Amino acid sequence: MMMDAGGCVEQGKNIITAAKHVNNRVRYANKTIKKNNRSTSSCKKMRREAVFPRVPEVLQQLFVSCREIFKGPGTVPPASDVNKLRGILDKMKAGDVGLSKNLHFFKARGAVKGTPRVTCTTIYQCDEFSLCIFFLPEAAVIPLHNHPGMTVFSKLLLGTMHIKSYDWVDPIDTKNDTTPSPQLRLARLKANSAYTAPCDTSVLYPTTGGNIHEFTAVTPCAVLDVMGPPYSKDDGRDCSFYKDFPYWDHEDGGTRRVSEEEGECYGWLQEIEAPKGAEMDRIEYLGPQIK
Repeated sequence: MMMDAGGCVEQGKNIITAAKHVNNRVRYANKTIKKNNRSTSSCKKMRREAVFPRVPEVLQQLFVSCREIFKGPGTVPPASDVNKLRGILDKMKAGDVGLSKNLHFFKARGAVKGTPRVTCTTIYQCDEFSLCIFFLPEAAVIPLHNHPGMTVFSKLLLGTMHIKSYDWVDPIDTKNDTTPSPQLRLARLKANSAYTAPCDTSVLYPTTGGNIHEFTAVTPCAVLDVMGPPYSKDDGRDCSFYKDFPYWDHEDGGTRRVSEEEGECYGWLQEIEAPKGAEMDRIEYLGPQIK
């Protein structure tokens, strides 16, 4: 999924673009800032700084490290590289991608008419990885979905978000299938909690770490995702959506003996068509430009 950061700032020729939140969506409005009358040398310096805004070191470091670490489809970064990227993301702040908690989007509260829509922006994307930011108004949901063959780092930049995630218990076995329905598969619950920025970066892998997850905005929030490799329908990495059911709602043929307490750690997942709420608005990224 990709989106563009509402409230990201692009400096150029004395024009700063500041984000506004309108009808629970991220929008942009131009605001011209006049220069003070100073010496010629000072004016030249201001022009240089306006045309070539400095990229935050941590953002550039993230980009360079991703180019070195992600090797393309069919590969998973080794633990040392995972720790390196996680360390960089743990240091990142909202300001590193041009965001601020003072933007109207992150202050908006109260009931929203209709279904709150998620907005997305893409900082960078290639065949090996992508850097995206997702903006969720209060009560907005990114439905339960998977990341086939992908390693994904998620860094909550602003707000409070509830995350629910699963991993499959067993690979598909058509010869000894004890699931209550061909459409249901047993999954182990990995996370079911609310997180508030700043918090540690989460990492999911192709088969572990909560590869199938759902985001729900408790407050307006923004989350940075690093995905390697990114979604690609042509390469068999299309996004699938799921509906979950409590473990005790269905029988599993008596092959798995679990206590009532242990049953809370499992759920049945059913693949479904993309929910209406899965559709996102996409906007241009106007934050600091990596190079």
